[in-house]
Amino acid sequence: MLYILLFILLIAVFITGMTILRAGLFQLSGETFKRLLERVTSSPFKAMLTSILVTAVLHSSSAVMVITIGLIAAGMLNFSKSIGIILGTNIGTTFTTEIITFNINQYLIPMTIIGAVLMLFRNQKLRSSGSILFGMSAVFIAIRGFEFLATPLTKLDAVGSILAMLNESHLLSIGFGTIFTALIQSSTAMTGITMGFLSGGILKIDSGIAIMLGSNIGTCITGYLASIGSGHESKLCAYAHIWLNVVGVALFIPLIDWMAALSPLAADSADVQLAHSSLLFNVLTSLIVLPFAEQFGRWIEYVHGRRA
Repeated sequence: MLYILLFILLIAVFITGMTILRAGLFQLSGETFKRLLERVTSSPFKAMLTSILVTAVLHSSSAVMVITIGLIAAGMLNFSKSIGIILGTNIGTTFTTEIITFNINQYLIPMTIIGAVLMLFRNQKLRSSGSILFGMSAVFIAIRGFEFLATPLTKLDAVGSILAMLNESHLLSIGFGTIFTALIQSSTAMTGITMGFLSGGILKIDSGIAIMLGSNIGTCITGYLASIGSGHESKLCAYAHIWLNVVGVALFIPLIDWMAALSPLAADSADVQLAHSSLLFNVLTSLIVLPFAEQFGRWIEYVHGRRA
């Protein structure tokens, strides 16, 4: 029971760390990025590149989706011009999963202390910088905690049974990744947890990839919730995000074993292999859709109606 409570606590630490990190980054550059997303939408390609940058800096595809839906609801952006932004968020979010594989253990305590001290200052830039340092250290501490708890947790019958089932079925792993991510509303946290079990040798890489694919579907819940009550075009944006990830995952299901077999060629450690697999999936799905962005937008309008 203690290990379960610690696991839940670590999830809370991870999500809180991401929230503090995102808040610090947004305070430093949020308004600039809002204006950037509003203006650079003359073509899906430009919108995608801008969205990749914004998502990578803010460390959250969900945050960029919420901003985009807000811009649409305010009449500053229309649905058709948001397609490129949606494609970019999927690529930009992989920046975070790549970063959390870095080994910065020796810097965590100094980062936490410096971040906490800076957060006490009244100067907004110093306070925001402190939030970034403190939030990032909390995220890395949580990741190391997941790795530490991986083995003790598997000794619990319920957890061991769940992991055994996930190791035997890609579809169950995708479903688990989807539901758990929807509950915690963070695909990065889901990927971080998965990395912990992979590093502990408890989870197979093909199951980890399947969970990662499911997390890409589960993270769509945030955009959908943000679109409720925001007008029909905002809902179309949320629907486009959902369809992009659902269809992308469906296309990649037959390739899971192939990706798992090739992963050792990209990296030695399983957590880095998962990060690279996430990058591959998101880049390919976005680039496949990019040339047909306008047609994709019209199809979404056809399926879900042009107006409420």
